[in-house]
Amino acid sequence: MKRFAALCSTVAILWMVIACNQPADTRDADVKAIKDLETQWNKDWAGKDPAKLMTYYADDAILIAPGGPPDAGTEQIRKGLEQMVSDPTLSLKFQASKVEVAKSGDIAYTEGAYTLDLTDPGSQQMIHDHGNYATTYRKQPDGSWKAVVDIASTGVVPMAMPAQKK
Repeated sequence: MKRFAALCSTVAILWMVIACNQPADTRDADVKAIKDLETQWNKDWAGKDPAKLMTYYADDAILIAPGGPPDAGTEQIRKGLEQMVSDPTLSLKFQASKVEVAKSGDIAYTEGAYTLDLTDPGSQQMIHDHGNYATTYRKQPDGSWKAVVDIASTGVVPMAMPAQKK
């Protein structure tokens, strides 16, 4: 009987230790943190400061914008952002319609819509773009979130090229 009581006590203690060592579910707080981050990111786009905008990207991030090749890593992303923000007509706004955080708490994504106004570098005509985006975030050791993959997909249908006469 003593062995059975000792076994039950050991199992109970083991279950308590296991239960106490489970990481806390921080998904609600992480969702709020990411929503707040994207709100501030929108404000920083209005400020057109490439150094500030770079703080949202991880060192190994990839940025894929409509009509261009992927920018991989901080140097390529910085060059692309510097070019974009040099346009005085630039305006970018985005709003997540969905924010999901993995149960592990180390990865998350947002998806939503964006609007973008800028000057076409070739024609010097104003472009009014809109579309959808998806951004994947990774939690950093300090608890902050950084974008690791940022993809935008335009909803503007390109104009058809006129048929050539033969």
